[in-house]
Amino acid sequence: MYPQWMLQKTESEETSLEEQLVNELAKHKLTITTAESCTGGMIAGTLINVAGASDVLNEGYITYSNEAKERLAGVSHETLETYGAVSEETAREMAEGAAKAAGADVGLSSTGIAGPGGGTKEKPVGLVYIGCSVCGRTNVIKCQFTGSRMENRIATVEKALEMALKEINNLAI
Repeated sequence: MYPQWMLQKTESEETSLEEQLVNELAKHKLTITTAESCTGGMIAGTLINVAGASDVLNEGYITYSNEAKERLAGVSHETLETYGAVSEETAREMAEGAAKAAGADVGLSSTGIAGPGGGTKEKPVGLVYIGCSVCGRTNVIKCQFTGSRMENRIATVEKALEMALKEINNLAI
């Protein structure tokens, strides 16, 4: 059910994406938290697959409802009303708010429309925003996936882990 990269090392015995991220966090003495909507805890769950993740993962928030986005991740009601739950602005506030709430150095967020329903012409199924805040510097990426609900969620997890790893490495430069 889960892709190979989530379950074991690659054929060449390289470390998995989640192992790389946990290792980089530990190396730089950084902690991470997640605020997840469309992934429903899969990002945090993937990190927990790695031995030693407890040294770097503070906690994770599943912020599926708008109320949870406001209460747990500090997203403003105005942002949700103006831009919607699936937006760059919401992903940014989720990442920043989760990091602040958890006292973490890194906040990683996901918000999107996994499908199969819920999409519109402006915001189609598979549209996802991923936010990553590292030591107060936040970036957001927009993705458009085309798979099933589970495939879109898995693709989001992979892209979020890649983004966090890239942002941490950029910080270290």
